[in-house]
Amino acid sequence: MQIAGHTFLITGGASGLGAATARALVEKGGQVILADLNEQAGVAFAAELGAAAQFVCCDVTISEQVQAAVDLAARQPGGLAGVVHCAGIVVVQKLLDRELNPADPEIFERGLRVNQLGAFNVARLAAAAMARAEPQDDDERGVIINTASIAAFDGQVGQACYSSSKAGVVGMTLPMARELARYGIRVMSIAPGVCGTPMMQGIPDEARAQLESAVPFPKRLGQPEEFAGLALHIIENRYLNGEVIRLDGGIRMQ
Repeated sequence: MQIAGHTFLITGGASGLGAATARALVEKGGQVILADLNEQAGVAFAAELGAAAQFVCCDVTISEQVQAAVDLAARQPGGLAGVVHCAGIVVVQKLLDRELNPADPEIFERGLRVNQLGAFNVARLAAAAMARAEPQDDDERGVIINTASIAAFDGQVGQACYSSSKAGVVGMTLPMARELARYGIRVMSIAPGVCGTPMMQGIPDEARAQLESAVPFPKRLGQPEEFAGLALHIIENRYLNGEVIRLDGGIRMQ
């Protein structure tokens, strides 16, 4: 998939992994639609990127809002060529609290809705638009990249919701890739480790140091630019399909 002259929808595009990916795409000549709930940050970031970027306020669990973002992307130069889905939330909730009270299922359900249903919702609507596009080289019409997590494989205490929601993203990757192959649409997932995103800014220095020391090499948190670099490689490498790639420095969570 060529980046220059084509438009890409980035969910969670106002900050973190999504923002780094959007910036990298614009630097390579792509257009981006930043879909995010943080309107203030999204508008400011779109202005920073310039004419190649537009912001749309979007809740990935609301089909009408996702459809509006997809439609906006499809009207841009080159049409909608790809999606990098970074929108998601972290849910930490033990099955039982210290007083042995059971977990609130509504919190669990919200995590599944945002992280798993959100990914499905964006993929289905984007695929419908891309399937109607004119094919490029190798009859390719588009690429969908979802964001999973190493928690899908190495879930820790309190991550039953987050781990299962990201495991759901992993589980969707191959079936979606197989289904959409007939339309020339590839589906991939990236499972990042612990990255230096806004979600991590509030953790104590001691906890951060422990996480960094657990990474075999390099002994630091992942950088959003490294996620962006992998996303761009997936977009450009047409033989990557139906796979989940861990991006974690070799860490395996205890």
